[in-house]
Amino acid sequence: MHEDFNFNFKTLPTFLRTGSAFKKHRTARDTFNTLTPRDTLQARHHAMRQLTTEDLKTLEVDLKNYFPQSLQVYGCIFQLNRTGQRADPVSVLVDQWPEFRVLLIKPEYREKGDLFKDLTVFSKSDDCLRELLAHSDVIDWKMFICLAAELHHVKMMEVMAINRGVPMKKEAVCYMLVLRDPSNLLHADSSSLKLSSLNESHLELVNRSWKFGCEDSKLMIKNMILNFPSCCVLDSDNQPVAWILTYASCAMGMLYTLPEHRGKGYAKALVTIMSKRLHSQGYPVYCFIEEENHLSYSLFTSLGFMKDPDYRAAWFVFNGF
Repeated sequence: MHEDFNFNFKTLPTFLRTGSAFKKHRTARDTFNTLTPRDTLQARHHAMRQLTTEDLKTLEVDLKNYFPQSLQVYGCIFQLNRTGQRADPVSVLVDQWPEFRVLLIKPEYREKGDLFKDLTVFSKSDDCLRELLAHSDVIDWKMFICLAAELHHVKMMEVMAINRGVPMKKEAVCYMLVLRDPSNLLHADSSSLKLSSLNESHLELVNRSWKFGCEDSKLMIKNMILNFPSCCVLDSDNQPVAWILTYASCAMGMLYTLPEHRGKGYAKALVTIMSKRLHSQGYPVYCFIEEENHLSYSLFTSLGFMKDPDYRAAWFVFNGF
């Protein structure tokens, strides 16, 4: 079996929203979606507010009310509240506070490799998001941008790109698979496995094996290895033969097994071990799987990960390389 769920640029705890809660969120969103003329004026002319360290603690709690739509930004804030800006410097911006309607997590662009970091958006109001994308200067639309958002924003992104005169393509569409209760995972017999975390010496190997790996992706992967949880299986020479990493959003990713070591159950063991580890430390336990990646989808769902049938995550690339 090809044990690999590489996905573009890229398990929920027990408080994952149920179907009824999802509908409640949609109702709340519909209420927000009615903009007054004053709202429109504010969206067009008011700068977004950058949240403070204390604000981020409040935000982390509030975002739990909007799962699964907010899970990706929740993961970013969760990680940020624990590792600080040393791990992955970003600006967390809202249109207003505390009753925000649009949230942007904007990475700092200090060198070319930073372009691999996602600009992540969560919105309670499509109208507010549309106005901000169309008229705010918070995003520099002249540079390369990889924007992570809900798939249902695709038409909005297409219209905005046309109006701003920037090329855009939908780079990836993914299921968000969430493990509601990691305690139900079957025991993974890892007694015969030599396990470790990845370190910086493994950067080239991981980058070379990643579907989107290139010279410019090294900085992002280095940051993941140094600052976020990872796990790998080592061979007799202490070299990784299978591994899994964690993105800045807390999503597990870059699961990969070298071809000559496939069929040994390494991927299943790594997902199980990493899921239990993340859950024990309070992390949300989830991942993104591209729609066409049936093998990885089967692997994760066999371990109890579940998708929300009404939700898809998408990555939109503007001004591609």
